[in-house]
Amino acid sequence: MTLDGGRPTEVGLRLTPTALDGLPASGTTLMLDFPDQAADTAFDHVMLNWNPQGHEPPELFGRPHFDFHFDMVDMATIDAITPDDPAYAAKAEKLPEARYVPEDYAVPPGPPVAAQAVPAMGVHLVDSSDTSLVPGEYDFTQIIINGVWDGRYIFVEPMITRDWLLTGPSLEQPLKLPESYQETAYYPTTYAVRVDQETEEYVVSLGGLTMREAS
Repeated sequence: MTLDGGRPTEVGLRLTPTALDGLPASGTTLMLDFPDQAADTAFDHVMLNWNPQGHEPPELFGRPHFDFHFDMVDMATIDAITPDDPAYAAKAEKLPEARYVPEDYAVPPGPPVAAQAVPAMGVHLVDSSDTSLVPGEYDFTQIIINGVWDGRYIFVEPMITRDWLLTGPSLEQPLKLPESYQETAYYPTTYAVRVDQETEEYVVSLGGLTMREAS
């Protein structure tokens, strides 16, 4: 969490230099609360997933990688995304108005929306304008996914391979943004991955936080 005169400018997660060593052979999930200083941002917590065999669809995302879900709803809401909910399919299929979703992001083609919903996460959206996302040909290193659930835009998700992090990358790029926002808060405009030269920590962050009014 970075502040400028009390105003939030960046949220993110740091991984120690040894965090990429000795990772478990099975998938792992950590839920990490943001500090109180993040209360005015759109974000409640980060869900960090380690996927040693990658995940679906394997022809795109089959490499060992981390998922960083920057969630805009609380943990109780995330936990309630379960097939045990009788309204699970209906909530999955209730997509937000297009103006509340980042430009070009859409449900991937193929199975029905409800079939693509992931418990304890939601429905994942990909950048429909990204012509590199060709199954069997895509060279996955890092990508931004977005997510929705029950009519709300609920997460920004950098997905980053372990191998790419180990190269010590230095990346900063603009995020694709919605036209409108469902809640008043500070929202990010940029995404960055870097290594802190002093601490040698890997830093994954969403920056350029800007106040947006609900409309």
